[in-house]
Amino acid sequence: MNAVPQPSRRRFLKAGAVLGGGLVIGFVIPGARRYALAAPAAASAAAPFVPNAFLRIGEDDSVTVLIAHSEMGQGVWTGLAMLVAEELDADWSKIRVEHAPAAPAYAHTAFGQQMTGGSTSTWSEFDRYRQAGATARQLLVAAAAQRFGVAEADIRTENGVVVAGTQRARYGELAADAAKLPAPKAAPVLKDAKDWKIIGKPTKRLDSPEKITGRAKFGMDVQFDGLLTAVVARAPVFGGTVKSFDAAAAKAVPGVRDVVQVPSGVAVVADHYWAAKQGRDALKVDWDLGPNAGLDTVKLREEFRKLAATPGAVAAQAGDAAAALAKAGKTLDAEYHTPYLAHAPMEPLNCTVKIDGDGCEIWTGTQFQTGDQHAAAGILGLKPEQVQIHTMFLGGGFGRRATTNSDFVSEAVQVAKAAGKPVKTVWSREDDVRGGYYRPMYLQQARIAVDAQGYPVAWQHRMVGQSIIGGTPFEALMVKNGVDATSVEGVSDSPYLKDIPDHRVELHSPKTGIPVLWWRSVGHSYNAFVMESLIDELAHAAKKDPVEYRRALLKSHPRHLAALNLAAEKAGWSTPAAQGRGRGVAVHESFGSFLAQIAEVSVENGAIRVHRVVCAIDCGLAVNPEGVRAQMESGIAFGLGAALHSALSFQDGRVQQSNYHDYQVLRLNEMPQVEVHIVPSTERMGGAGEPGTAPIAPAVANAVFALTGQRLRELPLRLKA
Repeated sequence: MNAVPQPSRRRFLKAGAVLGGGLVIGFVIPGARRYALAAPAAASAAAPFVPNAFLRIGEDDSVTVLIAHSEMGQGVWTGLAMLVAEELDADWSKIRVEHAPAAPAYAHTAFGQQMTGGSTSTWSEFDRYRQAGATARQLLVAAAAQRFGVAEADIRTENGVVVAGTQRARYGELAADAAKLPAPKAAPVLKDAKDWKIIGKPTKRLDSPEKITGRAKFGMDVQFDGLLTAVVARAPVFGGTVKSFDAAAAKAVPGVRDVVQVPSGVAVVADHYWAAKQGRDALKVDWDLGPNAGLDTVKLREEFRKLAATPGAVAAQAGDAAAALAKAGKTLDAEYHTPYLAHAPMEPLNCTVKIDGDGCEIWTGTQFQTGDQHAAAGILGLKPEQVQIHTMFLGGGFGRRATTNSDFVSEAVQVAKAAGKPVKTVWSREDDVRGGYYRPMYLQQARIAVDAQGYPVAWQHRMVGQSIIGGTPFEALMVKNGVDATSVEGVSDSPYLKDIPDHRVELHSPKTGIPVLWWRSVGHSYNAFVMESLIDELAHAAKKDPVEYRRALLKSHPRHLAALNLAAEKAGWSTPAAQGRGRGVAVHESFGSFLAQIAEVSVENGAIRVHRVVCAIDCGLAVNPEGVRAQMESGIAFGLGAALHSALSFQDGRVQQSNYHDYQVLRLNEMPQVEVHIVPSTERMGGAGEPGTAPIAPAVANAVFALTGQRLRELPLRLKA
């Protein structure tokens, strides 16, 4: 998430009405105006049955599910289609999937805007997509009752067929008749869990054949006659602006059509990418570097350390931590540091824009359709509904394609507007890594008092790092009394702190000029590292087994404990690790899911090697267990890259890294064996896209300590010589 904050959950589904001669089900969504997707007023024989905004049924029995969320590898094309198919009693082999258009009907049920993030897609749509399938089934049954001359109660459905005694009709045969019926006045009754045939069953992904065969279209694949390509020269320092530029050499490059200034810099527009890139390389720009030309991460770190010596905004407190620490007999003091990180998706940013007199078409991989639609409309003086967004497959997102200011889409619209022609604006990976919006750097200090048994009784925790929510539309909701909830998540609400009588968590949110953004698992990505490393430090100081120590601390937290126990059992924690290897454990809750991970590591030629990771997750109902397992593997791989390699640094205001050679992510040969175990659970459903990322860094760091005795308090993990 994918990665934006998780909101509170609200139920919202409401039956709609019939407009004209077409069948429509309307959905009322908090924060969005009423919208409905209608079938044609006079349906022809070839027209599909469109019972609501989320599916259509063709005469060929195909069931096309429109997915309101973006597919970026997390599996929503399959998981959400499973919800529809279950209640529709559809033939799974007939299911087809498309990205939904940008429209209020597809607004997120909690955010009120069409978007993908926060590991929310499945639980937020669990009711809506099942209702959509059940409504369609109800109309098909009603149409069959009229055709067969029987009561609806005497009809059953199975595998895309309506059955009444010896009479049978395929869904496709009934589609035209069903389209003529009025929408149900009441919401249909949904199936009991015991009757599910699809939900909860491991299911192969529907987007895999598209990607394996090359049929899947990503934003970078968009091409049509007359489309030009642009590359933008942006200031080398954030906040810099163009003083002047000389386009003569750029225009002399074969294939370059135009050079235009836009708010973000200077765009070279050409017949193809290579000409645009060469043109940009030849472009001469005189930059005003602005106030951030002196940015330096080494200096920033020292500034953060000075801030940590002063009181911050209170994020959580109980009792009197200062007094308890002052009289404590034994304390632990520790400082942890985590760096700026880029999202670095495999497919760099890109956006294609075509503007005509009546509107604008946009093709892009985005996590934020509503924001992009409104941003484009504002630039062009259009109404949002005049901007059509075609959501393409995303070659990775991790939060970067969900900026609240729609930066890369807005830039592409500005380029196409200035060029006066359809243009695909393409970022190189170097542009992407150096182009802004990073996970923020954090420095954290903790002082912990323990009792005679080594268990914490007082905890003082100070955090210093940028807010990603400040200045965004989410600020009013998620920043309270100077505390960004995403900055402190996983610390202020830690189960460990809840049971400590005297604790205090404080936050400083300095402004630096470096643009920051949610990154897969958001604040949990660094806070899990700090908290689970600190708990491990306490366990070893108390001379207690790290798993047993956590069991004692989590005795009143059954979902944490269930994940921990399952991971420990499957990893063989009670047996010694192999010669030359160490094991480490971490337990963490994020996005409504509870995880434990146990990593097994060795040291090879001075470098950390991760051989095996055992992961246990309680995410409530796993709609598609196969999808949950895949997301745990994905999150672990993503988090391992950051744990072992990735870091961004600034010097003289400039990002020092540029591509995978110096901003390294996990290599294929470094991928460990990963075993995923799902805790059987009927608890509230959580997310799966992000939680797997958070615990892996502390699990590895704790394993390194178990093996070498070195306590690593900084990411990426580096062994001392």
